[in-house]
Amino acid sequence: MANWTFLTHHGHVLVALVQDPELTIDQISAKVGITSRSTAGILNDLVEAGYVVKEKVGRNNSYTVNGQNPLRHPLNEKANVADLLALFK
Repeated sequence: MANWTFLTHHGHVLVALVQDPELTIDQISAKVGITSRSTAGILNDLVEAGYVVKEKVGRNNSYTVNGQNPLRHPLNEKANVADLLALFK
């Protein structure tokens, strides 16, 4: 079996968040199959780039995906994040 996928870890984290915005970092890590440290780094990337808004809710965080932002690669820039994530809801 090939060891590659069509989405990056950043894409997988976005899919996990759109499916359940209340997931913890450990839960996202388990779903995506990466370490909690990698997940935290990816979440920071996504928040800094404006693709995700992080809000503290009690002791946990809640994440909102900004679906109106365009995809980042020039080949895909005419589509937005919501277009991609609609496939995974």
